[in-house]
Amino acid sequence: MDAQVRVMVVDDHPMWREAVSRDLAEAGFEVVATAGDGEEAVRRARAGRPQVVVLDLNLPTLPGVAVCRQVVTHDPTVRVLVLSASGEHADVLEAVKSGATGYLVKSAHRDELIDAVRRTAQGDPVFTPGLAGLVLGEFRRLATEPAAPASPAVPQLTARETEVLRLVAKGLSYRQIADRLVLSHRTVQNHVQNTLGKLQLHNRVELVRYAIEQGLDDVL
Repeated sequence: MDAQVRVMVVDDHPMWREAVSRDLAEAGFEVVATAGDGEEAVRRARAGRPQVVVLDLNLPTLPGVAVCRQVVTHDPTVRVLVLSASGEHADVLEAVKSGATGYLVKSAHRDELIDAVRRTAQGDPVFTPGLAGLVLGEFRRLATEPAAPASPAVPQLTARETEVLRLVAKGLSYRQIADRLVLSHRTVQNHVQNTLGKLQLHNRVELVRYAIEQGLDDVL
């Protein structure tokens, strides 16, 4: 890893929380905080400033989706990877709508978790196999809902930013976009961050919804 990624682990089962934290630390991540309930998670996320939050959904005091929403609202640069025992579609979609950028079930192997955290830190959407298509479908459904009133001034994106946005709307990962456009992974990340800033959006969910509303996913 080029730089040590700051990670926070949230789970109400102490043994599971400690095991995940230990696995991530041994893999080279910096575990800056852990939490066993929702309210504690929100407080410690603000204090610890992790780059990635590995979050269980079933938490006391505050549900995981509420934690996700509050953490991402407070700091839009934080990426949330849900690690849950549930693979129910409703739970996955609720997590995505709350701002999670990835969703992994707890039956995943240790190496899968480590790879998922690493990819989440890089900005890639990471989902347990079989769930990625479901999430992209939800992006499309969200795009049919009434959008919030747009600001009068329409931000101008560069040709490259628009090209990257079009591929994001098609569900490609940042790595796939980099390969397609013959760019570095970091360059793609920079284009996405610039686009988020220009459009005043907070995460990939909102970005994909915007792109689909603009019809960019239909462009060949």
